[in-house]
Amino acid sequence: MAHGTLTARVAPSVGSLQQKAWDALAGTEHPFMRHAFLTALEDSHSVGPGTGWAPAPLVVEQSGADGSARLLAALPAYAKSHSQGEYVFDHAWAEAWQRAGGAYYPKLQIAAPFTPATGPRLLLSNENLAAPLLRTAEQLCEDNGFSSAHATFVDPAQIPLFEAAGWLRRSDIQFHWHNRGYASFEDFLGALASRKRKDLRKERAAAQERVTIRAFSGAEIRSEHWDAFWLFYQDTGVRKWGRPYLTRAAFELIGERMGEQVLLVLAFDGARPIAGALNFMGPEALYGRYWGCLVDKPFLHFELCYYQAIDAAIERGLDRVEAGAQGGHKLARGYEPVQTVSMHHIVDPGLRAAIADYLEQERCGIAADQLVLGERMPFRKIG
Repeated sequence: MAHGTLTARVAPSVGSLQQKAWDALAGTEHPFMRHAFLTALEDSHSVGPGTGWAPAPLVVEQSGADGSARLLAALPAYAKSHSQGEYVFDHAWAEAWQRAGGAYYPKLQIAAPFTPATGPRLLLSNENLAAPLLRTAEQLCEDNGFSSAHATFVDPAQIPLFEAAGWLRRSDIQFHWHNRGYASFEDFLGALASRKRKDLRKERAAAQERVTIRAFSGAEIRSEHWDAFWLFYQDTGVRKWGRPYLTRAAFELIGERMGEQVLLVLAFDGARPIAGALNFMGPEALYGRYWGCLVDKPFLHFELCYYQAIDAAIERGLDRVEAGAQGGHKLARGYEPVQTVSMHHIVDPGLRAAIADYLEQERCGIAADQLVLGERMPFRKIG
């Protein structure tokens, strides 16, 4: 490789790449793109052999005179043998293609695994590298018999880069809470209609009755806290997904490597933890990720996942709370409908044409849904 030559390749894992170089591209604003988060998943075996998530990060490097390689661009990618843990559902596409005689799996997933949080998917030192990086992803699919490549929860600023490469756009709706300069939770409640304000106060009072709620971050989180949360997470995982995505070791490693960006909220009955919610924090947003409980207590889910998150965002001066995928019940609690976007490369021209037609119709429905949901917001009407 001559000095200054640019090469693209598939790396064996994110962990095989230097942390400093990766994070120089990914930044720290989006915790799920950090080297610490992605390698915690690898090292805990939450992704890798037997999981259906085979790490396949794509990188563009420049050779140095000393034989070293400088990382200029990267794509967090995984070879997938199923569609679990993605939160953008393409099961119908897979079934249709398989009925037509095609093989939908394997496919390439460009994402933070198990994480429906919007962020950069093209990690670039220069936007001019987007095209060769995406072309490398497309070539990987074509050379290895992959049906498609999917970049989920793409940062809006990067959508034009995918569209310029001809990738198809898909929209969905999440619910985010927006901090409009509130000084306290009561200040936020003052922006709601009277009946909604009373409802939320009643929910918080009922949830907090006879329990103690504590939030832990950084070095405050000890192994016994992760032990408790692991039980909550397993219960939720079994009921929702069949089996939990993350291993117990993943939580310990995340706490060790990026605990300053973790907020673990636990509810105690006396000294016994009975429920918990796990959040991650960036400089602008708090991201709600997992929740679970051992006791069915009315409104405790709303308290730990939504109201405690609002409290934390106000206290820290964060702009918003992203509460994860789905959940129209968030609307009544001050979380607003926001469009999220995924981008898709489909190798077969016939399948691509069918999906493009489907997406055009789906986008119209999503836009209409967002308008209807916006009219149902619980805020006071002005004028």
